[in-house]
Amino acid sequence: MVDIARPKKKWSTKRLMTIGGIAALVLLIAASFYFTSGKSRLNVDLERITVSEVIKAPFQESIPQNGTIMPLNTIYLVTTDGGRVEKRFVEDGAILKAGDPILKLANTDLELSLSSQTTSVSTMLANMQFASVTADQNTVNKLTNLADVQSLYIEAKRVYELDVKLYAQKAIGSQEYQQAVNNYNYYKEKFRLTEVILHQDTISRDAEHKQDQLSLDRAKQTLDILQKKVEGLIIRAPVDGQLTALDAEVGQSKTPGYALGQLDVLDGFKVRLSDVDDHYVNRVFTGQTGTFSFNDTTYTLRIAKVFTQITNGRFQVDMNFVGKVPKGIRKGQTVQITLALSDETTAILVPKGGFFQQTGGNWIFKVSEDGKTAYRQDIQLNRASPDYYEVISGLKPGDHVITSSYENYGNMQELVLKK
Repeated sequence: MVDIARPKKKWSTKRLMTIGGIAALVLLIAASFYFTSGKSRLNVDLERITVSEVIKAPFQESIPQNGTIMPLNTIYLVTTDGGRVEKRFVEDGAILKAGDPILKLANTDLELSLSSQTTSVSTMLANMQFASVTADQNTVNKLTNLADVQSLYIEAKRVYELDVKLYAQKAIGSQEYQQAVNNYNYYKEKFRLTEVILHQDTISRDAEHKQDQLSLDRAKQTLDILQKKVEGLIIRAPVDGQLTALDAEVGQSKTPGYALGQLDVLDGFKVRLSDVDDHYVNRVFTGQTGTFSFNDTTYTLRIAKVFTQITNGRFQVDMNFVGKVPKGIRKGQTVQITLALSDETTAILVPKGGFFQQTGGNWIFKVSEDGKTAYRQDIQLNRASPDYYEVISGLKPGDHVITSSYENYGNMQELVLKK
């Protein structure tokens, strides 16, 4: 029997299993290294994300704010003295002319005060008239007395002058002469004193009359004020306008200073921003502008007043129209204002999107040049407008980034973009 030599198998089953085990081990090690190297991947459908381009374009920092259309001027109807609502002449929303009656209030105390003051003025007038008549009589009496004394003085002077001559001629004795001298001096002094009394009486009468007139004028002023207050119990429209927010029902009592309603002057409109975050309180000033669209037309507004009071982290701003006012706009209508916070400059911009909620603007998924993957890129953002963020670093014009929400990406380092 002849033995036949058989060739030895190069790839035995044992050898193949050994090689396969080694290869599997290598793949396992490679996979382990890949997935623990920090670059976790996630397959993402391109149709479910938003890819935006980074651009360089004109930019103006601005914030969107809801504004309410309001009349340019509003006059508040306030009762100064209060009272009970006795009658309503018109209803809320009425268009009024200046002077039209709105409400009638009743105030018994005020009406009694008017009646009392009227009586007081009448009494003062009567007393002044009586005092004037009495003073006139006194003056007449004093003038009559002056005339009598003057007559006696003149006669005494005539006798004295005659006796001086006769005494010099020794036609009369010294006793008769001395009597003439005494009479002359007496009536001379009496006449002087009577003139002084009359003059002082005139001064005193004038002063008393002025004082009485001053008191009467003050009483009349008080009467005029009370009359105006009583007339003011009928609340009238101070100007042409529309009555709004009327808060008065017949029988209600209103305290002094109570706002009964308001009158909107229909000569123009303004926009009030009532919900501006106090984060911007040091960046909002009079003169800044804003825009809004209405019926496919853009309108410009300018800040006229900034209310410094902050309530619940919010403050208010009034803006006036620059140029034309939209036709058909109505009080109470809400519009969205784009309020500019800076001048227009050229900047690198990335469109706004949901990514900001997860990243805080610190990083973004940047698409690779071949468009197959997107990886995390650290960035720095600055100012914002309603549509864009200003990019300070990390991106350049022409870059493509994912701007939609990252809510489902967890801590993924890289996204594989699938069509």
